Amino acid sequence: MSHEARFVIDTNVMISAVLLRQSVSRRALDTARQQGILLVSKPVLTEFDEVIRRKKFDQYLSLGERLLFLAILTRDAELVSITATITDCRDPKDNMFLELAVSGQANGIISGDKDLLELHPFRGIPILRPDEFLAKVSF
Repeated sequence: MSHEARFVIDTNVMISAVLLRQSVSRRALDTARQQGILLVSKPVLTEFDEVIRRKKFDQYLSLGERLLFLAILTRDAELVSITATITDCRDPKDNMFLELAVSGQANGIISGDKDLLELHPFRGIPILRPDEFLAKVSF
């Protein structure tokens, strides 16, 4: 099991995956979970928790359903202690995903964020949009 692929998924992709079950983001999340391990860190979980609670998402799923997804993610993902400090991203808030990927020895980052995508690859770690990830994974 130690040779499983390790993936970081940014908050926007994760939110889309939760709210839109037929989305490319959801297929990418499900594929990453089937093919390997999702990595999370305390800062990433904190941001996801903050965003998933926003009232504007009530029209898609109840707060309870969204928090259930967060609980399952927290249970199933590997919590990584951040050992790297990275300041390479032009949006400082996105450095936490790079730090998670480096600290957790990720095989890839799945993101739709232009600030992250422009760094592809980052220290040898591919940064792919959900559709690119799906096109590249081998089944």
